Order: sequence, then C-alpha cells, then structure tokens
Amino acid sequence: MLIVQKYGGTSVGSIERIKAVAERVVSTIRQGNQVVVVVSAMSGETDKLIGLAKSVSSNPSDREMDVLLSSGERVTTALTAMAIASLGQRSIALTGRQAGIMTDNLHTKAKIEKISPEKIKKSLFEGYCVVLAGFQGITESGDVTTLGRGGSDLSAVAIAAAIKADVCEIYTDVDGVYTADPNIVPNARKLDRVTFEEMLEMASLGAKVLQTRSVEFAIKHNMPIIVRSSFNNNPGTLVTKEDKDMERVVVSGVAYDKNQAKLTVMKVPDKPGIAAKLFSAIAGANINVDVIVQNVSSDGSSADISFTVPKADCNKALQFAEQAAKDLGAKGVAIRDDLAKISIVGVGMRTHSGVAAEMFDALAKHGVNILAISTSEIKISCLIEAKYTELAVRVLHEHFKLDLAN
Repeated sequence: MLIVQKYGGTSVGSIERIKAVAERVVSTIRQGNQVVVVVSAMSGETDKLIGLAKSVSSNPSDREMDVLLSSGERVTTALTAMAIASLGQRSIALTGRQAGIMTDNLHTKAKIEKISPEKIKKSLFEGYCVVLAGFQGITESGDVTTLGRGGSDLSAVAIAAAIKADVCEIYTDVDGVYTADPNIVPNARKLDRVTFEEMLEMASLGAKVLQTRSVEFAIKHNMPIIVRSSFNNNPGTLVTKEDKDMERVVVSGVAYDKNQAKLTVMKVPDKPGIAAKLFSAIAGANINVDVIVQNVSSDGSSADISFTVPKADCNKALQFAEQAAKDLGAKGVAIRDDLAKISIVGVGMRTHSGVAAEMFDALAKHGVNILAISTSEIKISCLIEAKYTELAVRVLHEHFKLDLAN
C-alpha cells in the first residue's frame, strides 16, 4: 500500500516523540508499504515564532510571517528524516517548495492550487521514505506561503490525493473522532466511522481533530482518512463516504466553538442590496462569516443585522462593519464576544424529522437560552452564552444517547 502519515505538533513535540514516530514509520515500511510522512512544527514552536515576531514588530507583514513560520516545520522535517535514517531506512526531507506544492498569493491563509509530485514519486521509486514539511507551499513567483492553522492536515490530504495514496493517516494525541469532547463528557464514545460530510461539519463547528479545508479536499478527491493516536496502537476513526448504514444514526456527535463573536449592525435601512453591500465589505477583508440573523422593525423601515465571526477576526470585522454602517446610514455596530456555538451533527437528520425541536426542548429544560440558530441538512447550531457551553454539550450528549453504540 501507498500510505501518507501525518504527525501533528504533540506527536513530534520532543526528540523522544520524533524517535517514536520514526519507529512507527519504519515498522509500517517493513510491513511492505511505501510511506510519505508529513509533519507539523514541534508543539509550541509556532507560538514561539509568533512571539518572536511580535517582539520586533507590532504589525509584521504577512509575507515575512510566512517566511518565519514555515521554519518550524522545516526543523521537524529534517529531524524526523534523520531519525528514520538512523533506523536503517533511507529517507529524504523535502520542503513544501521541493514537494511541488503551489499555492495562491494569500499569505498566512494560502490555498493550494496544484501539486507537482514528481520528486516525491521519484524518491519513493528509489526506495526512500519521503518526509515533507506540512503547512507550507510556494507561489508561482517563488514566495513562501503557509496554509493557516492546522494546515499540515491539508498538506497531507492534498499530497495523498496527488500521489494517489491508498489512505491518509492523521496521527494526533487522541484515539479518533469522539461523539463529544471527552474533557467535557467523560463517557463520550469513539466513533468507528464518520462520513466526510459529518467530519466537515464537526471540523467547521469547533471539533479540532481535523482542519476544515483538509476534509473538503478529502471529499473532492474521495480520499479516505484514518484519525488515530500516535501514542498507542488503538484503531482510529475512518472518515469515508456515506453508506446506508450510516443514515440510521440520527445524531453522530456534539460540537462546540467558543471562538465566536457577534456583531450587530443596528437600524440598517431595509431595502434591496443593503445586506450585499455589508457582507461584500466583510468578505473583501477575507473574514469568514457564519451565523446571520436579520430582525426587521415592526414598521418595516429598518432592520438589525447580526452575524458571527471568529474572535481572531473580530477587531478587523468591526472596522469594516463600522465603515459599512456609516456608508449605509445605519445607527451603529454593537459587539458581543461572550458567546459560543453548540451544534449537533448527523447524516441521519436528512431522513428523520423533529430533531431540531428535540434539541431546543432539551436546552430549554436546562435554562439555556438560544440567541440564534443556523441549520444545514446534517447539522443544527445554536448560539448561546459561553458560560453554558459545557452544560449544553452534556445535556445534548445525554439526550441523544450518544454514549450508546448504535
């Protein structure tokens, strides 16, 4: 088999951990497999590099930040290749550029445009274990780019698709994908399988097992992913395409995200094109908007438009929203950052009715007030006060009996 294995920061967080990864990789190769390894920076290194940047500049350019941050993965890549070689297995370390990962020009949040994996394939053919620096690529003009937080997941899935690997294994510090955060729900259950769509929703809703864009890439290329721990040999969770058995499970998991801020543009004139102008301004700043709620006044003359953004983008979003409010003749912008989003996910929702009512009733019985609602075919999200997050997760996990195997 041709396998891509990705190891996150905690999995390569020390020399001892890197040596343990090398032993796992060599063991996989000696079982008759070809292996490409994608590694993140050692745990804490990226934050350390960000701290160094802030110590010399209050507003460092995104381009220079990419040059700096990409160095973390390079260190791990070289060390991992050395550790593998010390066990008698030929290995070669490659940067994103050497691996042929081409991206757009959006520094710190670049998108992969194409991969030219000739060097990877040649190295595999010659008997090498290829160790790649995750999280990074290069523009057509030769500038180094990074793929955003968790970007090594995306690197791994994209490389797996490019070389037509049989599977992409994502090694982390948990045994797989759980029905809820085990730190909040002690009896949360590890799932044997989840669909691509469920994993995409969980990732976008706050579950930190996989980066959202990596799952999108897996869906596009039908690349199966196995999420498992690098600290033991327990079987993980297979992320794959949907089958009929999966539809029998109404709710597969509960996710939460405390990284939420809500902005409300008040007294916006209620006429065509206003919302488009407001959100075009936000989108132009490359800020992702999530839940949107519009409340029209009783006389229909104006409306309050509320929307959520990641807390990290809150100040930037506020600047653009205030300018848009001024241009549109709105009263002003109010902001709240004490909120969380709580969500239930399951492909079975497509064929089962009344799930939303059950969710709202369960939260109401425990005094959790819902401030906004967002839905899709396979998920229901509620915006609540952050102080109720843990309670809401436990309530919904218990209500939908997620601790029990189906």
